[in-house]
Amino acid sequence: SSDKYFESYEDLNIHHQMLNDTSRTVAYKNAIFNMKSSFVDKIVMDVGAGTGILSIFSAQAGAKKIYAIEASNLANLISQVAEENNVKDKIEIIKKPVEDINSNDIQKVDIIVSEWMGFYLVHEGMLNSVIIARDKFLKPNGLMFPSIAKIYAAPCQLPSYNDFWDDICGVSMKCIAQNYRQTKSLKPEILYVPKKDILVEDKLLIWLDLNNTTLEELNSLGGEQTVLVCSKNGKYQGFCIWFDVEFPDGSLLSTSSKVEPTHWKQTVIVLPHSIHLNKKDPVAFTLNINKSSSNPRWYNIIFTMLDATEVPHDIPCDCYMSRCIITKTYMENQGKEI
Repeated sequence: SSDKYFESYEDLNIHHQMLNDTSRTVAYKNAIFNMKSSFVDKIVMDVGAGTGILSIFSAQAGAKKIYAIEASNLANLISQVAEENNVKDKIEIIKKPVEDINSNDIQKVDIIVSEWMGFYLVHEGMLNSVIIARDKFLKPNGLMFPSIAKIYAAPCQLPSYNDFWDDICGVSMKCIAQNYRQTKSLKPEILYVPKKDILVEDKLLIWLDLNNTTLEELNSLGGEQTVLVCSKNGKYQGFCIWFDVEFPDGSLLSTSSKVEPTHWKQTVIVLPHSIHLNKKDPVAFTLNINKSSSNPRWYNIIFTMLDATEVPHDIPCDCYMSRCIITKTYMENQGKEI
């Protein structure tokens, strides 16, 4: 229920974990302070304000008024945090879901700040609330923090889910590994995947312009047939999903394996079987992230493995297949002739 959703954010352990994620908190602070001139004397809305830290940053950057929207009981703490930081006069706390705020009750805003991202970007469906806030309250040409969101994916190795069972104090349990992977493949796992276990170059699958994305678009993300080419030999044991968001100043908050780990980690679909891949092998799939019909804040992730010989490849493509080698060679020769 909606009440349970907001109550889940009253657990201060969750906020300790988020605030302790330096990459996350510093990315927002830098993005806001890098654009101080856009905040001076402006009106800001903080959607899902939590402990109020983004509201405080906005006030410190010079905003004259901040609406801190927080439907949970944490709203009662935000005023104390604001007072502790000498910005209480700038922050108005509204303790209700943004969907329930009447557009006549508050001023239109110049900027919306929100830390709405969940696992695989859209888990918990909070982006819907941010889009509703944008459509109701943001002035034309207003700023969104963040302004762009991207979902990436790649095949990966999962040694702890596979090789672990090969030798436990001299006892082989490979038969259990199969059952273990089968069980784990039923729902996404949230874990850190080291860069060395990612088998291809990053592939951007989904790109959202948060100034224009519609609620309807958020019902179903992805779905395109995609072919990736292995950049090294390895075992295809999982499919790893992560996201980046960009701010209006061009700065980035990334949850990739290439950067400092964040509390979002990566989202992994565990494959029931391990598949050996060689460098230049093509891997084909579709990834659909669809809103659940039973709960609007839930998504279903549908990952479908495809036959790479039956799916169109990028042109040029670096895989080993004859048609791709021929096409690439032809294009390179044409380039030389030009």
